[in-house]
Amino acid sequence: MAETDTRTVPAHGPARGPGNGRHRWRFFRAGGFDQVRIESGADLRALAGLDGAASADGTGGLDQKLWLALACPAHSVEFDRRTLALIDADGDRRIRVPELLGALGWTLGLVTDADALFNGHAALPLSLIDASVPDGAAILASAKRILGNLGRSEAAAITPAEAADLQAIFAGSRLNGDGIVPPEAAADAETAAVMRQIVDLAGSRPDRGGLAGIGQAECDSFFAALDAYAAWMDEAEKDAALLPLGEASLPALTALQAVKAKIEDYFFRCRLAAFDPVAAAALNADAAAFAAIAGADLSAGPDSMGRAPVAGFPLARVEAGRALPLATPGGVNPAWAEAMARFRDAVVMPLLGPREALTEADWQAIGARLAPCIAWQGRKAGALVEALGIDRIRAIRAGTSRAAITALIAEDAALAPEFESVAAVEKLARFVRDLVPLLNNFVSFRDFYTRRARAIFQIGTLYIDGRSCDLCVQVDDVAKHAAMATNSRIYLLYCDCTRKGSAEKLTIAAGITGGDADLLSVGRHGIFYDRQGNDWDAVVTRIVSHPISIREAFWMPFRKVGKFIGDQIEKFAAARGKATETQMTSQLVATGAAAATGTPPPEAKPAPPAFDAGRFAGIFAAIGLALGAIGTALASVVTGLLNLSWWQIPLAIVGVILLVSGPSMVIAAMKLRERNLGPILDANGWAVNARARINIPFGASLTQVARLPPGAERALTDPYAERRQPWLLYGVLVLLVALLWLAWHFGWVALLAGRIFGG
Repeated sequence: MAETDTRTVPAHGPARGPGNGRHRWRFFRAGGFDQVRIESGADLRALAGLDGAASADGTGGLDQKLWLALACPAHSVEFDRRTLALIDADGDRRIRVPELLGALGWTLGLVTDADALFNGHAALPLSLIDASVPDGAAILASAKRILGNLGRSEAAAITPAEAADLQAIFAGSRLNGDGIVPPEAAADAETAAVMRQIVDLAGSRPDRGGLAGIGQAECDSFFAALDAYAAWMDEAEKDAALLPLGEASLPALTALQAVKAKIEDYFFRCRLAAFDPVAAAALNADAAAFAAIAGADLSAGPDSMGRAPVAGFPLARVEAGRALPLATPGGVNPAWAEAMARFRDAVVMPLLGPREALTEADWQAIGARLAPCIAWQGRKAGALVEALGIDRIRAIRAGTSRAAITALIAEDAALAPEFESVAAVEKLARFVRDLVPLLNNFVSFRDFYTRRARAIFQIGTLYIDGRSCDLCVQVDDVAKHAAMATNSRIYLLYCDCTRKGSAEKLTIAAGITGGDADLLSVGRHGIFYDRQGNDWDAVVTRIVSHPISIREAFWMPFRKVGKFIGDQIEKFAAARGKATETQMTSQLVATGAAAATGTPPPEAKPAPPAFDAGRFAGIFAAIGLALGAIGTALASVVTGLLNLSWWQIPLAIVGVILLVSGPSMVIAAMKLRERNLGPILDANGWAVNARARINIPFGASLTQVARLPPGAERALTDPYAERRQPWLLYGVLVLLVALLWLAWHFGWVALLAGRIFGG
């Protein structure tokens, strides 16, 4: 659809001639309303409000009431996702007017020629970057550095993909301005070794080059842990009571902690047994407890939860005043034998000397000796670096690696402004390439209404029922979308789309604006092609029904009558068939029953009596009256036609046809004139700011019906056509003979000849 009705209109009030500081906007008429033309750098500057004129709402140079859209989603449109993400300043996945104007103003402030944005640059020419402004100079320097790192120092332009490949850009850079440095950036081996230990213990983050590195947070966390652990160890070295066994104190404490709860449980049970001897039997595992595990594989060791089957039993047999055995042959629960052996060797023997059993008094003595160590252990700090060992910890603290790493991170962070302009190169390259196409799908729907390119909301083409549908939009929630989209007055097919061999799924709404809906139904299959050329299997899941065309409306009454007659004939035939089947079944059942019981079969019903003419005289009279009434009606119609002039007869026939189809066509035409794209897009997250109509001619261009190519040869003989008796021809011939007889009988032939020849 070509642009029409081009007009020049002042932006605000009457024009005051050249030099008045007002931009002259140009509009074109499409969709039933005026849409702004954006086709020059001056238009872009005026739109961004850079020419000194601002709109009434203060957002730019064009009043928002004249924008076709005020917002659009950033996820369900066919547009570069990265570009939309860069425009979406607040990250809400919606593009709004201030964000779009901000991106446009930023871009225009960094290029030397705004008109160049209409050239569709796939790559950003370096000559287009305005080096006279500080930001532009930084971006130009970064662009040249990127091309140099990529081995393209002589290139005159840079693509968005090249500017976005950070790993390739910074692969050879020791520092890249992100405040994260990998161990490879260290100047000496010791600093690099410490940085690797920080990565292992305190964690890492990827830098711009993709390497695992550390920032100031990881560095501070690591060295704080070093200081805390060293101070904790220094406390023990200054107070011998904290480590009564010297270096063996910590292993002894570990062995003690492993059995402490179980030993205390044992001695408490023994005290209860002393309190009441009757309780001793209950405090030990009884026969029922052993019977419960008798069927288990006791040699298999711990169960799926890491516990031996008897681990929950007491540590040893509970008796009043009994000492705790320290060896399995002496009565220790086998599930705790190893832990008790470690406790005996690491704690009991060093503190109390060799012994085979442990009294409760001995246990209390051990607790008193190790209490300071236990308290000190509870104050342990810097566990993050404990795996390094105290010697390595002290060596790192005594060295210069901390200062070296901090200085390296600061040096890298100081380069942030320079390297941040690398990201600006990608941003500028994308905006120079994409902003104008986006504006022509936002401020106006130029791409959609001119049909020069597909609009960003058109995500592909659906082929179904001998037609292709270009108005296809992505849908997230079918029920929610359909509730609003029905106001568009457009016939919509909702389809679930899947790709063979892929888990991807897609739901679309396709507008049908050509052909008819006779064979369109839920469950119908089609093929959907997205904008990348991928094909999807499409299945119709829901239909929003509206008139498709006036041609469909013309034939609709006749199709309804034909369908009604066909349905009635099918019902009559089905009823007669059912009655015959029932009668035959009853007769066969009766005959079979008679044969099984030996009784004679029921007598056949007597044949109907011979036709009695007198009896049916009344019926014949009624039929004659009906035929007479039909003949009289036909005679009246034919007489009325013959009373007309010869040129009025075809007009009368056309009038009768229009009387039947006219109301349907009028209603369809009214609805087709009201078709509106807005509800379809609004239901998808857009904020359409005008009634974007789709009239009948434009709608016809959105759906292409199958037609034979020009010049194609067509053989009309079908070798597999069904051979049918020409009953229709016979009927027409009989009707013509009847009409001719009536015309001769009533003198209509002579009357018609007289009228034609002036007799």
